[in-house]
Amino acid sequence: MLFGTYEFLFIFLPVTLIVYFLLAEKYFYYAKAWLIAASLFFYAYWNPINVLIIISVSVVNFFLAKHLIKTRSRAVLTLGIVANLTVLGYYKYADFFIFNLNLLTGSNLSLLHIILPLGISFFTFQKIALLVDSYQGKVAKLSFSDFCLFATFFPQLLAGPIVHHAEMMPQFANPQNRLINWSNFSKGFFVFNMGLAKKLVIADSLSLIVANGYLNAGALDLKGAWITSLFYSLQLYYDFSGYSDMAIGLGLLFNIHLPLNFNSPYKAINIQDFWRRWHMTLSRFLRDYIYIPLGGSKVSEFNTGKNLLITFLIGGFWHGAGWTFIAWGALHGIALNIHRIFSKTKLNIPTWLAIIITFLFVNITWVFFRAHSWENAMQLLTAMAGMGNTTGNFVLINDYYNLPIWIAAVILLFGKNTNQIADAFKPNLVFGIKLVLLILLNLLFLNSSISQEFLYFDF
Repeated sequence: MLFGTYEFLFIFLPVTLIVYFLLAEKYFYYAKAWLIAASLFFYAYWNPINVLIIISVSVVNFFLAKHLIKTRSRAVLTLGIVANLTVLGYYKYADFFIFNLNLLTGSNLSLLHIILPLGISFFTFQKIALLVDSYQGKVAKLSFSDFCLFATFFPQLLAGPIVHHAEMMPQFANPQNRLINWSNFSKGFFVFNMGLAKKLVIADSLSLIVANGYLNAGALDLKGAWITSLFYSLQLYYDFSGYSDMAIGLGLLFNIHLPLNFNSPYKAINIQDFWRRWHMTLSRFLRDYIYIPLGGSKVSEFNTGKNLLITFLIGGFWHGAGWTFIAWGALHGIALNIHRIFSKTKLNIPTWLAIIITFLFVNITWVFFRAHSWENAMQLLTAMAGMGNTTGNFVLINDYYNLPIWIAAVILLFGKNTNQIADAFKPNLVFGIKLVLLILLNLLFLNSSISQEFLYFDF
């Protein structure tokens, strides 16, 4: 089930909220059971068979975590991590390895064509984090009902934010959060609609142009290639940050504060700053559970650079089973190493120039992230370098098409982000008018045929 559908907005969400708060004050155990059941239904709506996957994975991880809390066994931790990665590897990477094995050996093994269960990349990292936290003594106790709620809570189930047990469950345990908090409710509703507008109004409007550009990358001229790449940078940001805003807004409806996931990443002044602003909960996971265990920066300069590169190779491969994703991760790992070297020179670059350089690098590397093949990426990059189609017989878009998209780009670069607007939120007339306008705008675009699944569902 998608957030931007009539079924979710007008049936699932109101019914789930009403029943939860009717039970929560006096019968919290049943309220939790209801929310778990509702979340499983939410997940099953796309493909019911996948509920068996998330249930089985969750049950195994619960018993592993319980054992780790008691024993702090490194062998059990290793077993748990390997088990989780094996499940992820089977569903997400089996065909990638078979294809490359066929390529290397000349064999003709059949591809499995496995359909990727929604959210498996996200809940795999979430479970691994819980196992490590349990091993390190950061989880004092764990009940089965609490774990199931943590594992399935529907706002963050499919694409994050990647939440820690210690962030979410104490909030559910707080008796004050079992009553409707109208301040949280109104703010959450506002944040949700801002995220929905990002998705429906901006990201989906850009999607057709981007898809057309990548589909015809070999026919693009310089202008068309840059429009394609820039529009994808905007589409991806608005799509994924829109989902995160909706997840955070939905969490607030239940009095649960989910962690921020985006903070104006295209205003970053260097690549390190970018990764402190983009997909912040993934950056946190990569830092805490991969980079630091490898040794982090508390080793030699060479090993620090190696640790950065390994971390981002893993981050790239986590996003997708393809060499283009590995290349994307490698480029960001190399860029972070270059930044480390450059920062030691103490040279100052004007802020505006630093932002432009950082954005151009991120925009160019997104090409590998979006392209459906290595050849497709090279076609677009070649056209962006001015060596593409020179006949001008392929027109990507009319010069004046979708002017609001360019306005959105200006807002993205110079305006307040969702977090800043939410921090200033007050349940007053001004915000009430803004909310009504947002709702009307979302309803208008909800009826469009452009709407599609969130991009990060593919990763």
